[in-house]
Amino acid sequence: TMTIHSEEHIVDVHVRSGVYSSDTIFDYTHGYIATRLFSRNACFIMKIKKEYIPELREIGRLAFERQTMKDVYSPHNVWAQFQAGDSRLGHLKDWILYGKHIENLCTGLPLYE
Repeated sequence: TMTIHSEEHIVDVHVRSGVYSSDTIFDYTHGYIATRLFSRNACFIMKIKKEYIPELREIGRLAFERQTMKDVYSPHNVWAQFQAGDSRLGHLKDWILYGKHIENLCTGLPLYE
């Protein structure tokens, strides 16, 4: 499911698929995306790159098209591959940078950038 909070410039995406379940936050105000993978008990954070990630208003349109048409071609399909590296727990300076929505999602979990 996807919830768009236009006034806060936030998109919440919840995937419920057993071992592949995850929650993702697109925080357009701070310019970061955070994905919490429940099977790995970790949070992955990446900077929003405008050339690859659709704008907030575009995400809503693409989601609507996909829901109504069930299968739509879009050049804005987003795939990210994370490589395991060094993790760390978030500190105050991280939460100021990433924002409260990502803090709520990732507090207490190892962070991978």
